[in-house]
Amino acid sequence: MNDDTEVEDELAHLISKEQTSLITHTKVNTNFSGEVVTINPGYAKVVLDTLEVMRADEIGMVHGGFIFSAADFAAMAAVNEPNVVLASSTCLFLSPVRIGDQVTFIAEEHQKEGKKRTVHVKGYVYDIKVFEGDFKTIITDRHVLRLDLLKNTEELRQEL
Repeated sequence: MNDDTEVEDELAHLISKEQTSLITHTKVNTNFSGEVVTINPGYAKVVLDTLEVMRADEIGMVHGGFIFSAADFAAMAAVNEPNVVLASSTCLFLSPVRIGDQVTFIAEEHQKEGKKRTVHVKGYVYDIKVFEGDFKTIITDRHVLRLDLLKNTEELRQEL
């Protein structure tokens, strides 16, 4: 992703839609999952500054769990519903990330069907795509921890 494309993408979202506030996952630790820098309906941009505590080996590779966490956070922010939860994901880790890299995640809703959303997320270090994934989410009527999961398990499966 080159700088011109990123600027044009950012401007298009800012011009076409009024920027909104984050209303989901508001207690996420942004040190580990990135910080939302742009959020519009169906779109979010999250930036993750990789830290020493994310180190996976002696050479300085970042553990993929942190990359996934930031991508997931970007997907949740793109949906931006208070009770959105991840149902499944299909992800590709395309290139390793090093300690000190800044990873930019662009998340865009691609499919809406009732309470289901599919969000496509791409992660970049400079213009190198390091991550790509599809996140299937469900918007529940109440917080998932307040649901009677045994009673609603079959209903949630049917929604998938």
